[in-house]
Amino acid sequence: MSAARKIEKSADAYRSIGEAAKELGLPTHVLRYWETRFPRQVKPVKRPDGRRLFRPVDLEGLRAIQTLVHKRGMTLKGAKSLLAEQGVEAVLSGEARVGADEPAGSAVHAMQEKVREAFDAEMSADKPAAGHATGSPERLRGVLAEMTDLKARLDAVREQKAA
Repeated sequence: MSAARKIEKSADAYRSIGEAAKELGLPTHVLRYWETRFPRQVKPVKRPDGRRLFRPVDLEGLRAIQTLVHKRGMTLKGAKSLLAEQGVEAVLSGEARVGADEPAGSAVHAMQEKVREAFDAEMSADKPAAGHATGSPERLRGVLAEMTDLKARLDAVREQKAA
């Protein structure tokens, strides 16, 4: 038997931090950092000597975080919130929805519809809408200004709902 022969671990086996990092294609310091930021999703077993052993459920949590942060471009705060609301399984299965719509009839939902309509109108218009300058960059700046205003109004409504 060769010492260089690679031993395959079963899917249920615990992984060292190096093995987990290699499997995910991430540096070990990222796993340690995510462990501190996502304590509900990543709780490796620590041996008496301080070494971490990642269980399969920890690897699933890390994969979900990696998907949200590296593939979808979310912030850690946004990823943590989405995982708390929808769970690791929803992210890994692709069922997790980012920026889910508010219930129909709510003030926030009405504003979401206005944003969609304004954006669709601007993007599909052959000529600029009234009050907007000609040319693509100017049209986009106008849409951005409207969306920024609507976002501020949405945030105010959400704050009122939370209070």
